[in-house]
Amino acid sequence: MNTPPIVSPAEWEAARRQLLVKEKELTRARDAMAADRRRMPWLAVDKDYKFDGPKGEASLRDLFDGRRQLIVYRAFFGPEVTTYAEGGSYPERACVGCSLVADQVAHPAHLNARNTTLAFASRAPQAEIQDLKKRHGWEHIPWYTITDAFDKDFDVDEWHGTNAFIRDGDRIFRTYLINSRGDEQMGDTWNYLDITALGRQEDWEDSPEGYPQTPPYQWWNYHDAYSASR
Repeated sequence: MNTPPIVSPAEWEAARRQLLVKEKELTRARDAMAADRRRMPWLAVDKDYKFDGPKGEASLRDLFDGRRQLIVYRAFFGPEVTTYAEGGSYPERACVGCSLVADQVAHPAHLNARNTTLAFASRAPQAEIQDLKKRHGWEHIPWYTITDAFDKDFDVDEWHGTNAFIRDGDRIFRTYLINSRGDEQMGDTWNYLDITALGRQEDWEDSPEGYPQTPPYQWWNYHDAYSASR
């Protein structure tokens, strides 16, 4: 292993400050990308999709759980899955990459506080999904069974991906899709919000006029202390 040079504290700090310039550029570019996402056109969802959930049949609207925005990650768990780590198999294991994503999912209460719901969807039946969630400690993730062409229609039938939706009155719209290596950043509250139509909803963001925004920090709370109404 070829290690970097060993330097003095002053030299180390100088090198860090050089990289800090690039990090700030990356942060600003990421903020600009999120601002562009908030200006993406919306695609109307006119089909009536159905899922199986822990409480029985559910529509796509039901997945919103009463909130304005919905993020759905297509996780591969079912007899069709072949992407296992050594020793893994169905139904004890899901796709190894999708499992890594599930392990990273932050407490959903913070998304809920921004009027946003996160859900996972797979082809496996609910009994096996509930066993998988319990086995791996994923009880905090709402997880539904796809029963129709939802995955094909939203470009996640052959590969994982994260779709974002919004409700406007009685209508549902698709607002964004992120997949492949883009999914590597998912799991964090901020990154989930950054792919939604409304963003983080904080007043420093570059959002279209009239979008909901509040000051940062003021809405943040402990995950068990948010209002139950959210």
